[in-house]
Amino acid sequence: MSLNLQLPRLLCLSVFVAGVLTVVGFAADGVKEEKACNDKEVAGEGLKGDQRPLSVNAAREQARLLHDALHSTLLVVHRKYYREDEKLPIPSSVLDDVFEEMQETRKISFRWISVNAEAMNIDHEPKTEFEKQAAEALSSGKKEFEQVEKGVYRHVGTICLPSQCLKCHMPNRRSTETRFAGLIISLPVSEK
Repeated sequence: MSLNLQLPRLLCLSVFVAGVLTVVGFAADGVKEEKACNDKEVAGEGLKGDQRPLSVNAAREQARLLHDALHSTLLVVHRKYYREDEKLPIPSSVLDDVFEEMQETRKISFRWISVNAEAMNIDHEPKTEFEKQAAEALSSGKKEFEQVEKGVYRHVGTICLPSQCLKCHMPNRRSTETRFAGLIISLPVSEK
């Protein structure tokens, strides 16, 4: 009779151990896949350091595409996955990791700038003359601002700050004016 009582426990324990082993196996596979992707072993792609400068028009289109994809990703991840009370990293800071990877593999650099809301990080204040001009242009209603200088195309597009962002970026808000940040995307180009 005691064997009959222990059988459900053994069954539960077996299922639990099988589940743990499965998760550990998937995690190990995930690490292998990430390493393969990071090493660019997948599909024989040799991307690191093998980038040729683009034309200004091609760089503009790539920057616009990247901007739209990153803006959409930021908004969706913030809306669906970020919960302030769960102490998760802010989605924009998670994207900084993506930016580092893109800089390393594609020689494309990214930088957040504050436009018409409070910067949560002093590194996001516009510093250069270009960044200050871009923030002013976006604040005045333009959707994008660009410059080509010394073989680099720089594109700045607006990043809309929805209400959940404004709790921090505009804590004492007194108007319903739309607030923005900016995302600078810099790509090497063949034209000066």
